[in-house]
Amino acid sequence: MKLSNKARYAVRALFDMAFYHPSKPAQVKEIAERQAIPPRFLEQIFQDLKRARIVESKRGPQGGYRLARDASDVSLGDIVRAVEGPVILGDLEEMAPQRRSGQDTRRVTESIFKDLSVRVEACLDELSIAELCERGERLGLQRPGAQRYVYVI
Repeated sequence: MKLSNKARYAVRALFDMAFYHPSKPAQVKEIAERQAIPPRFLEQIFQDLKRARIVESKRGPQGGYRLARDASDVSLGDIVRAVEGPVILGDLEEMAPQRRSGQDTRRVTESIFKDLSVRVEACLDELSIAELCERGERLGLQRPGAQRYVYVI
C-alpha cells in the first residue's frame, strides 16, 4: 500500500505548521518551500483540510493557515481521511454483497481486505501531529527560537 502524494503532502504540511509555527498562522509559500510541495497543490490540500475542520485560515498580511485544534488532537488518520476518504484496501465493488454465482471465494478475500483496512486506519489514528513533532526533535530538528549552546574551553 502506498499513500498518495496528496496524503503524504498533507501530513508533511501539518507537521511543518505544528513544528515551525505552533502559535501563529503559517503561510503556504513558506511551507511549500520547506517541504518541497507545489504551492498550488498545497492550497488545494488546505481547502480539503479546512472543510474537515483540521485547519483554519486567516486573511491579511499576518494571515495564513493554522491548526484548528491542538496538534495532539490531530491524528494521521484524520488527515488521510480528510484528503483521501476512508482507507480501503480491497475493491469497493467486490466488497458489496455478491449474488451467488461462484463469487464466494472473492467474499472471503475481500473480507480480509476489509479487516486490514480497519487495522490500517486504527494505526494511522494512533499517531498524532504532536508525536511527529516530538520525533522531529529526537531526530535533531531545531524549532525556531530553540537555543543551542556552544561551549568553548
